[in-house]
Amino acid sequence: MLDAGLHALALILEPTRLMIMALGVVIGLSLGVMPGLGGLVGLAILIPFTYGLDAHSAFALLIGMAATTTISDLIPAVLFGVPGTVGAAATVLDGHPLAKAGQAGRAFGAGYAASLFGGIFGALLLAIAIPVLRPFVLYLASPELLSFCIFGLSMVAVLSGRAPLKGLTAACLGLMLAMIGAGAQTGTLRWTFDTLYLWDHLPLVPVTLGIFAIPELADMAIARRPIAANADGADFSMASQWRGVRDAARHWWLVLRCSWLGALLGAVPGLGSAIIDWIAYGHALRTEKNTQTFGQGDVRGVIAAESSNNAKEGGHLVPTIAFGVPAGASMSLLLGAFLMHGLVPGPDMLTKHLDVTYSIIWSLTIAHIMGAGICLFASRLLARLSTVRIGVLLPLVLAIVFVGAFEGAHAWGDLAVLLVFGALGWIMKQFHWPRPPLIVGLVLGAIFERYLFISTEIHGAGWLMRPIVLVVLALTLWAIVRPLTGHMVEIARTLARLRPSSLRFDGAAAFTAVIVLVAIGALWSARDWPFDAKLVPVTATLAALVFAALNLATEVFTPRETAPGERLGGVHARSGLELAHDRDAAEPALVRLRAARYFGWLVGLAAGGMVIGFIPAIAVFVALFMHAEFHEPWRLALPAAAAVTAFLWAVFDRVLAVPWPPSLLGDAVPLLRQATGLV
Repeated sequence: MLDAGLHALALILEPTRLMIMALGVVIGLSLGVMPGLGGLVGLAILIPFTYGLDAHSAFALLIGMAATTTISDLIPAVLFGVPGTVGAAATVLDGHPLAKAGQAGRAFGAGYAASLFGGIFGALLLAIAIPVLRPFVLYLASPELLSFCIFGLSMVAVLSGRAPLKGLTAACLGLMLAMIGAGAQTGTLRWTFDTLYLWDHLPLVPVTLGIFAIPELADMAIARRPIAANADGADFSMASQWRGVRDAARHWWLVLRCSWLGALLGAVPGLGSAIIDWIAYGHALRTEKNTQTFGQGDVRGVIAAESSNNAKEGGHLVPTIAFGVPAGASMSLLLGAFLMHGLVPGPDMLTKHLDVTYSIIWSLTIAHIMGAGICLFASRLLARLSTVRIGVLLPLVLAIVFVGAFEGAHAWGDLAVLLVFGALGWIMKQFHWPRPPLIVGLVLGAIFERYLFISTEIHGAGWLMRPIVLVVLALTLWAIVRPLTGHMVEIARTLARLRPSSLRFDGAAAFTAVIVLVAIGALWSARDWPFDAKLVPVTATLAALVFAALNLATEVFTPRETAPGERLGGVHARSGLELAHDRDAAEPALVRLRAARYFGWLVGLAAGGMVIGFIPAIAVFVALFMHAEFHEPWRLALPAAAAVTAFLWAVFDRVLAVPWPPSLLGDAVPLLRQATGLV
C-alpha cells in the first residue's frame, strides 16, 4: 500500500496532471464564489469533459474542482451574507459581521487557514481508513454490496430533511429512470417508447445538468440582478488576512476538533453538507469560553464552520469509494464518474485500482493547498466574479452547459433530455422537492439490479440471512422508519381534524398528481415484461406510487389556515439541500413570465443547433440573448459571442474533436453542391 501511495503521488506530480488539477481548482474557486453554482453544478458540467482523460487525470480535475468550492464559498458569505454553497451557511453568522466591522481580510485569512487544515485532515482520515477497511471490504460479496446499495437508497429519507415522502418518491423515480433501455439480463426494451436513443439507457450527464444546472441558472435569469452588489469597500489587505491566519493557529484545538467532527459526520451517508457546519458551529458555541460574542463577529465562528465544511469532503469519499454508497449529493455524481471510467467502488478500488484511490487522496490534499494559496492572494479578484452582470455571465455559462450535455451520447436527444429534466428540476425546486435523491436513484439503479440478479442466482433467498446483510438491512429499516414516523403521525392527526373546507388542490398537489399518473402509466406499460425484466422497475414504480400518493394526501388535506412555512409534509419547508435565490421583488406572474422566456431561449438554442449547426447557433444565441433579453449593448454582446464561440470551437472541435450531431443546413450544403454540380 505504501508503494501504491508513492506511485500515485508520482503520477499526480507529473506536470500535465498538475496543470489539469490547477484548472479544476480555478474552476472550483470560481464556482464557489457564485451562489447557486457550487460543487453539484461544477461536477455536472465537468464530468462529461473527462471522457478523454485517464482515471488519474480525470479525478485530479474533478477532485480539484469539488474540493475548492468549499474554500471560495467563504467569500460571498463574508462579503455579502450570502453563502456560496449550503455548507457555508453557518459562516455567515460571524463572517459577515466581521466584514461590516471592516475586518473582512481577517475573516478571509482565518477561513482559508481553517479550510486548508480541515481539507488536509479529511484527506488524512481517508488515507487511514483505507488500510483499516481493506480486509473488511475484501470479505464482501454481492449480497453485502447489494445491501449497501439498499442502505444508500434509504438515506434519501435523511437527505430529504423535512420532506421525506418527497425524497423517497424522487429516489424511486430515479430508479425508474435507471431502468430505461435494454435490460441487462433479458434484453427487454423497457420504457424506450420505440426510440433508438433510449435503447442504451438514459445518459447520466444531460440528466444531471438538467436537474442541477438549468434550474439554478433559471433563478439567476429570473432575478435579473448581480449576485452581489459591491466588493470595493472590503478590507482585503494581506496584513489583515495574515491576522486571521494567526487567529486560526491560536485556536488550533478548535480547528482540530471541528475538522474531526466534519470528517466523521461527512462519512455518514445522507447527513448532507447543509447540516455539518451547523453541528460544528453549535459544538464551538457549547465548548468554547466567552461565547457571548458568537454571531456578532467572532472569528472562532468562522474557524469552526470552515474547518468542518472542508474536512467533510474527505469523509464523504470514505463510503463512496469503499462501499459505493454516496455520502452526499455531490458524491452521487462522483459515483457516476467512477462508473463512466470503468471503476466500480468497493473491493476493486482497494485492490487493483488502489493507485487511483491514493491519487484521489493526493488530489484532495494538493487541491486544498492550491486553493487556499490562490484565495489568500486573489480574494479581491475572486470576489468581483460575484458582481458580474447576469446578462454577461448567464449566456456564457449556458453555452458551456449545452456543450457538456452533448457528451452524453453525442446526439440531439441529449439536448432534449437536458431541456426536459431542466424543466423538471426547476418545477421540483419551486415546490421544494429535493433533487439529489433522484440522482442517487438514477446512479444506484443499475448497480442495484446487477447485484440483485447475481445474489439471487448464486444464493437464492439465502442472501438475506448473511450477518452483514442483516445488520445493514436493520439500519436501512431504521433510516426509513425514523424520519417517516413523525411524518405519519402528523398525517393521522390531520385526517382526524379533516373538514370539507380543509381540502385544497394547488400547484404543488397538481405536480404530485402528475407523478401518480406517470407511475400508473409505467405500471400498465410493464405488464407484459418477463419477470426478471420487470422485478426492479415494477417494484420501484409501486414504491413511487405509494410514496407519491401519501405525499398527495398531505398536500390535499393540509388545512387552509396552516401557515405556509408549517404545511404538513414540508411542502414549503426547505429540505436543507436547496439554496434558493432571493426573488423578493419578483411577483409570481413575473417569475412565471421570465421562466417561460428563459426556457424559450433554451429551446431556441437547441432548435438553432439542429438547423444551422451547434457552434454557429451558440454564437447567435449568446449575442441575441445578451442584447434582446438583458439589453446589453451590441458592442459588448458581439465580442462576447465571438469570444465564447472561438473558445468552444478551439477546445471542443479542434482539440477534443467532439463529434457534433449533423444539422439540417450542414446536410443541405453537400446536397446542394451535388445538385448544382459544384465541387
